Amino acid sequence: MIAQIHPQAIVDPLARIGDDCVIGPFAVIGAEVEIGDHCQIGAHAVIEGPSRLGTHNHIFQFASVGTAPQDLGYTGEPTALEIGSYNTIREFVTINRGTVKGGGITRIGHHNLLMAYCHVAHDCCIGDQVVMANAATLAGHVSVEDHAILGGLSAVHQYARVGAHAILGGGTMAPLDIPPYMMAAGNHASLHGINVRGLARRGISRETILQIKRAYRLLFRSGRRLEDAMDEVLQRGLTAPEVAYLLDFIRNTHRGITRP
Repeated sequence: MIAQIHPQAIVDPLARIGDDCVIGPFAVIGAEVEIGDHCQIGAHAVIEGPSRLGTHNHIFQFASVGTAPQDLGYTGEPTALEIGSYNTIREFVTINRGTVKGGGITRIGHHNLLMAYCHVAHDCCIGDQVVMANAATLAGHVSVEDHAILGGLSAVHQYARVGAHAILGGGTMAPLDIPPYMMAAGNHASLHGINVRGLARRGISRETILQIKRAYRLLFRSGRRLEDAMDEVLQRGLTAPEVAYLLDFIRNTHRGITRP
């Protein structure tokens, strides 16, 4: 089925619109924008390029997607935005393209929900099945891994990471990396234990969750230096892949690790 483009929408001739798309009135689709099949673009939404969207995305009215980065060093270089499939981008969300110094691309994966007024800055990387509640904000170069949840009005500092399955409470200010599987809240953020309910809902076994809990106690509640605690985790035989991933996440920190 051919795309349904409202006669009052503005679509650049160089834009590529997939089959069975619906583009509402007063939407503006710029040059070098590629929209996959079965997408819905709401009234007054703006998509600038270079941007590429996969299939089955729903961008609600007044969203601003693929605009130039809010970076003082940006001077008009041709950077890009890549968005996967089955994403929901609600009203007044803003998503910026990348910068040359940050790799040139902002990336968003699949099956994500960005609620109203969220902001994704330049060079961010969002995985799959991430939820950003209303007005959650990512500064530049932030990485948010699969299944993470960011509460409303939370903010993540530039270059910080939010690990897989982590959850940030509403209003959390996160200047440092949030390890995977953890719950964090506060200004500045501190850890408040393991996201047990979220892990169970996603099919993580009870045995694996127990290993993550034991690793958490050794890493953050034993009083040991973090490096020594990581060695202790290995010596205790906590060998679940999820624990190995947690340790690897900590080893590769640049901003530092959020703690209880």
